Amino acid sequence: MNFNIIVLIKQVPDTRNVGKDAMKSDGTVNRTALPAIFNPEDLNALEMALRIKEQIPNTVVTAITMGPVRAADILREALYRGADKAVLVTDKKFAGSDTLATSYILSLAIKKIGRVNLVIGGRQAIDGDTAQVGPQVAEKLNIPQITYAEEVVKVTNDNIQIKRRLERGVELVEVAYPCLITVHSSAPPCRFKNAKKVMKYKKYYTVSEQQNENMNCISILDRVIEEWNASDMNANMEMLGLSGSPTKVKKIDNIVLVQKDNKLLTASEYDIALLMEDLSNNHLLGK
Repeated sequence: MNFNIIVLIKQVPDTRNVGKDAMKSDGTVNRTALPAIFNPEDLNALEMALRIKEQIPNTVVTAITMGPVRAADILREALYRGADKAVLVTDKKFAGSDTLATSYILSLAIKKIGRVNLVIGGRQAIDGDTAQVGPQVAEKLNIPQITYAEEVVKVTNDNIQIKRRLERGVELVEVAYPCLITVHSSAPPCRFKNAKKVMKYKKYYTVSEQQNENMNCISILDRVIEEWNASDMNANMEMLGLSGSPTKVKKIDNIVLVQKDNKLLTASEYDIALLMEDLSNNHLLGK
């Protein structure tokens, strides 16, 4: 019997290049206006899955992403780096989904796959920084979760021991399967693409990609990246997209931190009072 690992990955807009067109009138991110990249911490999560695969025989790593058809690019990248299978979850009905709707959709995809031992994802995505999707998926699957994972200390066929990176130290946690893990950026970086895997998987496409590009359909099914929509997963339409999303984005700003003049202060009461006054005048500290 296979040991099944699901890796949740996301194609995100490069938030280092936020411009005036980064937001639509309905409060959603205009993803076509920004370069798309592989979410950084999801790469850490993929590496963790691949290292577990090296320790447990008959492990199958499946990468899942929810997004538009172009998100298949990062699924191929996951295959290049060592994933075994890939699934694109896409539907126009998913547009505008917040973390609640997204976690619902991803939980349906995981349930559709069937028996799963581990679900691994990045701690958070750089286009939201909420760190909510992973824990919400775990709750919807009713499985335990380990967040802020930094290192796999011990892994067996029955349980896994994880070192967590916390704000003021580390913590060792052991849990039985099935469970969900979110991975911190301090975890080992993902390995490079494998040249042989690039040659093998570079022509793996979703059905929508084939239709959009008028490609000749590939007859061998396992050479096609699987593609599921809301109907394929028997989703409740009221829990998708904007209708299933209580969170609304009002505004997106590009914050640039600029170094200004420095002040050298002593521990005297006068200097402390002066610092407090400056912070208050700059609205960095409430009175």
